[in-house]
Amino acid sequence: MQATNFSLRHYFERIGFKGEPKADIATVTELMRCQLFTVPFENVDVQAGKIVSLVPEEIVEKIVGDARGGYCYEVNGVFAMALQALRVPYQFVAARPMFYPARRPRTHMALVVTLDNTRWLCDLGFGSYGIRAPMNLDLLDVEVQQDADTFMLSRGDDGVYLLRALVDGQWVNQYGFDLSPQEWVDFVPANYLNSTHPESIFVQKLVIVQHNAEGRKILAGDLLKLVAHGRTQQRTIAASERADVLAREFGLSQTTQ
Repeated sequence: MQATNFSLRHYFERIGFKGEPKADIATVTELMRCQLFTVPFENVDVQAGKIVSLVPEEIVEKIVGDARGGYCYEVNGVFAMALQALRVPYQFVAARPMFYPARRPRTHMALVVTLDNTRWLCDLGFGSYGIRAPMNLDLLDVEVQQDADTFMLSRGDDGVYLLRALVDGQWVNQYGFDLSPQEWVDFVPANYLNSTHPESIFVQKLVIVQHNAEGRKILAGDLLKLVAHGRTQQRTIAASERADVLAREFGLSQTTQ
């Protein structure tokens, strides 16, 4: 997964990474955190009636060049480009979102990185309760604290991993995945579904999530949530203030609407 216009230096500038990059888990962890805190999860293009592009060069131009965000294929895609440039071994995995009342197809993309014979789940594109740091696939059924959030990985006898998040004191299934390797082209049908299907949450309403050290900011439709240290403040925004909220809270200019 690479684009002819991808520059590691420009990517580092975009996400504010100032360290000395190495092909190790410490660098991967810091890159993931930097990108989560600077590149929003957003579906503005879908809300504008566009089908999200999976052309690698267009993803780079959107996220790095235009300081935009994107949903899972885009934000995990550009992260994969950085991993490849650093010669960090990784694979794409297809995950099944599991917080819906009905069974859904494997429409979510995540990454599994392998370093020093250890595999790590990396994911920068699952929105509200996405992980905030790599998770060791060998560390199962153990609570993992990441800032104010708590996650747990389990694995069934069928080899399927389950990611759960602790939400309001209850463990909530987020998604399941196995280690069957996926190619970039394998996500084209899922991307089309997420961009166009009337039951897709991305088609139904605007969804923007920006993570930060204290928690995250979420705009779902016209409901703005500010989550800090496990506490949530929320309010409904008027249509007239949407552009201001996009710019102030998520760094998205009015021209991106």
